[in-house]
Amino acid sequence: MRVRYFGTDGIRGPYGDSHVNPRFFQMLGGTCREFLRTERPSDTLAIAVGRDPRPSGIDLQNAFIRGFSAPNTRVYDLGVAPTPAIAAAVIRLGTDLGIAITASHNPFSDNGIKFFDDLGTKLDVSSERSFEALLDDTSGNDFPVSVSEAGPVESDDAVRHYVEATMGILPARCLSGWTVVVDTANGAMVRTTPSVLRALGADVVHLGQYTDGESINEGCGSEHPEILATTVCACGARLGIAHDGDGDRAVFVDERGAILTGDESLAILGHSAIRSGSLAKSTLVATILSNHGLDRSIAAAGGRVERVDVGDRNVVRRMVKAGFTVGGESSGHFVLRDYAPTGDGLVAALKIIGAMLDTGDPLSKLRQCVHLYPQATRDLNVKEKIPLDSLPGLQSEIAEIENSFAAGGRILVRYSGTEPKIRLLVEAEDPHAVAAAMQALAKAIRSHLPFAG
Repeated sequence: MRVRYFGTDGIRGPYGDSHVNPRFFQMLGGTCREFLRTERPSDTLAIAVGRDPRPSGIDLQNAFIRGFSAPNTRVYDLGVAPTPAIAAAVIRLGTDLGIAITASHNPFSDNGIKFFDDLGTKLDVSSERSFEALLDDTSGNDFPVSVSEAGPVESDDAVRHYVEATMGILPARCLSGWTVVVDTANGAMVRTTPSVLRALGADVVHLGQYTDGESINEGCGSEHPEILATTVCACGARLGIAHDGDGDRAVFVDERGAILTGDESLAILGHSAIRSGSLAKSTLVATILSNHGLDRSIAAAGGRVERVDVGDRNVVRRMVKAGFTVGGESSGHFVLRDYAPTGDGLVAALKIIGAMLDTGDPLSKLRQCVHLYPQATRDLNVKEKIPLDSLPGLQSEIAEIENSFAAGGRILVRYSGTEPKIRLLVEAEDPHAVAAAMQALAKAIRSHLPFAG
C-alpha cells in the first residue's frame, strides 16, 4: 500500500491546494484524534501544536485544532516555535502527538504539516499508512464539535523552554569575545539561536530576523548561505550559522567565508563524539547520499558509518532502534540523540562550536578531517516511476559503468519521493571519471526510460 498524502517529510504543498487548506486540515485534526484512539487509547488524548511564522499557518493550526477537539482531548498551543522545540515539547508535556505546521525550507507560498510521536520522533511509514486509511474512510467529515464539548486549549511557551534546555549544552559565557553571524531565515528560529549564543557571551550579527512570515526562506537561510558567508568575512566572525524556516537544519560557514557541506559538518560532529567517547557503539548514522569520504574519515578516527535510506526520519529510526547517538543527512539535518529527539539546527550548531572550543581549532581546520570524493548529481523528469529493479537492461548498464572506475566509486539512481523525477548521483576519486560516468549514466537512463527529459 503506497502512502498517498505523506511525502518524505509530512504533507506539504502550495497553500490553498487540495491538501493544504483549512478544510483539509480540519479533517486531518479529526483523523488525528481517531488515529490516536486506535493506536494508543487512553482516557484523555493530548497533542502539542506549533507552527512557523507563515501567515497561512494561523488558519491551518486553528482548523486542525477544531477538527481534533472533542470531549476528553487536550491541546497545547505552542504558537510560533521551531520544529525541534515542538518535538521536545511532546516529551516535556507528555502528549500523545506533536504537530508542526510548516513547509520547512520551502517558499512563503507553501505550507504543510509534520507529525511527531510520543517519543518526539517522526511517524514511521506504517503509522502514516494507518493514518491515511482512516483519512480516506472519513473524507468529507469535518469533525465539527461544539465549543461546549471541546477539550481545553492551553498556551505553552515552547520557545522559552527550548532555549533554557539548550543553554546548558556549553559552559556559561564560553563564547565571550566571539563574533558569530546567524541567519534564521526569517523563520521560527528568530528567538532561539541568537538568544542562546548571546547568553553564552557571543556578539551575534543577526540576519534573516523578520517575523512577518512573508519573507521566510526568501534569499536567506540554509538554502541561500551566500550572504551569510560574505557577512562572516566582513565581520571577522568565528563562524556563520544558517537555519531553514522551521529550524531543523543547519549550514555552517567557516571564518574564511567558505560554506561547509553537510558531510563535512557531520564528520566534525562524528570526530568530536569519538574524542569525547560519546559516539555510541562507535557508529555514526548517515544516508545513502552521504559522500564515501565520510566513511573513510570516521573509520580513520576509530569509528564506522552505517547508512540508511534518504530522510532524517530513517536516520532517527535507526538510531533509536540500535541505540546510536549521532547521525544526520548531507542536507543539513543533524541528530544528536543525547540532546534532542529529532534533527535540531541549534543543538548541531552548539556541538560544532563545542568541537571548536575543545580543540582550539578554527572551523577551517576542523573541516579538514574529511576528504570528500568528487560528485556529480543530475535530475531527469519522468512521466512514470517504473520500478528500477524491473529494468534488468538498465541495471546491467549501471553495473558496467560502475565497474569502469579504476580507483573505486559508486552510482546511485533513485526516484524522488516528492516530485516526478529520477535522481542520479556519481561519485569517484577521479573527477574526470565522474564526468564521463554521469554522461554515460544519463544516456542509459534515457535509453531505458524514453520519457525522461
